[in-house]
Amino acid sequence: MLAETILRWVTEYGYIGIFSLLALGILGAPIPDEGVLAFAGYLVYEGKLQFFPVLAAAFLGSACGITLSYGLGRTVGIYLISRFGHAVHITGDKITLAHTWYDHVGKWGLLFGFYLPGVRHLIGFGAGITKLPVSVFARFAFTGAFIWSVTFVSAGYFLGREWTLVFGKIRPTLMTSSIVIVSLLLLYIFGQQLLR
Repeated sequence: MLAETILRWVTEYGYIGIFSLLALGILGAPIPDEGVLAFAGYLVYEGKLQFFPVLAAAFLGSACGITLSYGLGRTVGIYLISRFGHAVHITGDKITLAHTWYDHVGKWGLLFGFYLPGVRHLIGFGAGITKLPVSVFARFAFTGAFIWSVTFVSAGYFLGREWTLVFGKIRPTLMTSSIVIVSLLLLYIFGQQLLR
């Protein structure tokens, strides 16, 4: 099972495992990111890892993953849209709308998007495509990565042996929230297109 393999990786490789799994997870690999963080917090609770190095590994892995996603968006994102965008109805008008959205609201998505599975995998790439300034991206994305890491590592630590509640109760709520927010965003974009 994938989850067991991932948890074994965190147990065997410790801080490097946490860093690597989160960097890959933010890029879009099928890794239960919140579970990795909560399990790392549980290992701190058990005395097998130390809190601040776990937090550093989690933050750096998350920040690295979203920065790579942003870099891919800036370098190959426009090419992919120009090459394949017509197939999914992404036109220049929609890119302009995305630029406007990122300038006004999207940076906040970088801050809070980590809490929404699916959104966190795309928000950095979108920021890169729209050429959000690096300084703005870094300020919001890295702050979001830090807050998200602290939240779930602390949850794992304070829940102790009950750390799996992150999977059972918290993650499904985040998934539902993610679906609702993405649906509302798509409705907003669709509504803007109808009004033109």
